[in-house]
Formats: sequence, C-alpha cells, structure tokens
Amino acid sequence: MAERKIRILLAKPGLDGHDRGAKVLARCFRDAGFEVIYTGCHQTPEQIAAAAIQEDVDLVGLSCLSGAHKYLFPQVVNLLEAEGAGDIRVIGGGIIPELDMQPLYDAGLKALFTPGATLESLVEWINTNVTPRV
Repeated sequence: MAERKIRILLAKPGLDGHDRGAKVLARCFRDAGFEVIYTGCHQTPEQIAAAAIQEDVDLVGLSCLSGAHKYLFPQVVNLLEAEGAGDIRVIGGGIIPELDMQPLYDAGLKALFTPGATLESLVEWINTNVTPRV
C-alpha cells in the first residue's frame, strides 16, 4: 500500500489580494509531489481552519503581504487547536519584519519564509519537518 502524500493547504488570509506568490508555491509543491489545495484570496482564519480540517491536511501555508500577519496567523493556529487539530503544522510567508518573527513562533507557527527564500528551501523544510498525519 502506497504511503499517503503530504497534503498542503495554501491560503491568503484577510484582505490581501496579491496571490501570485501563493500560486507559484502551489505549482512548486505539486511538482515536488505534494497534494495541494489552494483556497484563494480573502479567507478568514475560520474559513482556513475549517478547510484544513475538512481536507485533512498535514500543513497549512499562509501568505500575507498586507501586514496583518500578527493577528491572522496566530488566529489560524488557535482555531486549529480549539478544534482538536493542533497537530496540523502552520507556516507563514510574506512581508514579515524581523521583530514580528519571534512572537509568531511563540504563537505556534513552525516556520516563516520571507522574500528571497528559495522554492527549494521550502520543499526541503517540508520534507524534513512534515509527515502525513494518521
């Protein structure tokens, strides 16, 4: 029996409508052998957490360029934990100032990727740190 592929949900929380990077990631992750679900722009943390649980994903990737990452990213983590899905890892990317990184890690994000991170480094991080949930 073949092992299940890693399932990734990509989402653009909040009012951020710039999704070119998320689409590039979706294609990259698909080409790397992961199953990818992209929810599109303007998602609430509640919609993202519900989709992650419904789709039985292993990882949620959040992208934010609007500056609302300090609220939106931890909210997704909190909602997943509240629904008993705290084992779903959450990573973030976008325009994230250095000063905001530690509070996001403290809030439960597992990795943060900013402009300049290579696609290869993201795929390597996923392959090293994420396994399919049982």
